[in-house]
Amino acid sequence: MAGRNNEDQGLLQQALDHLAGADRHMATAIDEIGPPPPRHRPADFETLMHVIIAQQVSTASARAISGRLNERLAKVTPEGFIALSDEDLRAVGFSRQKMVYGRDLAAAFRDGRVSLPKLRRMEDEAAIASLSSVKGIGRWSAEVFLLFSLKRPDVMPAQDLALMVAAQRLKNLRARPDPKKLLKISEPWRPFRSYGARMLWHYYRNGKGGPSEKGGGGQPL
Repeated sequence: MAGRNNEDQGLLQQALDHLAGADRHMATAIDEIGPPPPRHRPADFETLMHVIIAQQVSTASARAISGRLNERLAKVTPEGFIALSDEDLRAVGFSRQKMVYGRDLAAAFRDGRVSLPKLRRMEDEAAIASLSSVKGIGRWSAEVFLLFSLKRPDVMPAQDLALMVAAQRLKNLRARPDPKKLLKISEPWRPFRSYGARMLWHYYRNGKGGPSEKGGGGQPL
């Protein structure tokens, strides 16, 4: 997700101080690799469409499909997407299943099932439920949207494989934690679990034993 430079540095430092005080392993990670880089995606229809596009394809393929969609539609909106035929979407790179998901997302924006103003006012679980009502948007996708687009401070996408791997390395665990265990690990990080998740992604890429040490470019998001 593309970075931006206007993150609230005071809130970031407050969150990191809390994480370091609540978890000695997190404190060590912050000392070793520093704060997580800023990441943000706009809270809009296009971002959620990219979430659907990116499912079960490589990052490069997802970017290519999104790029062709942007070429076809100067602005990716529900109205513009609905106006595209199945042939248009196949030419862009949509599978039959993703056509169904994309059209349901567009319909949800048009019929009010998903309303960005309402999402911003909802509690986290209500917002996750609203987004998850759309075909192709599951809990993980909804949580990542809340974390990076709506900037919610206390979201833990516990189903994320990279977070599980990073937590195992960070905590020197014999076995990779499952989502339930990861939620338990992250409980002391409240009310800043989003920042804990960002630190885990940062650690996944740049911590000891991570892709950067091995010469790879691990990029779970």
